[in-house]
Amino acid sequence: MKKATIQLEPLSCPSCLQKIENGVKSLNGVDKDSLSVLFNSSKVKVNFDDEKASINDIENAISKLGYEVKKSLVKAL
Repeated sequence: MKKATIQLEPLSCPSCLQKIENGVKSLNGVDKDSLSVLFNSSKVKVNFDDEKASINDIENAISKLGYEVKKSLVKAL
């Protein structure tokens, strides 16, 4: 398992949070219980199984929803 913190461009509304949360939760390999989208800091924090999903998969899912990823930090758990 790996832990990621993904910095996004500023989120404009609370419904953005739900949209991102649902999009990331739909990915295979994402630990749905660990996922948190922080509105005020525009960050996504999530644990994922790097044999089933990659940070690129998560970033692409967020980008497809219309949100820009600024940078990501991934650490091994």
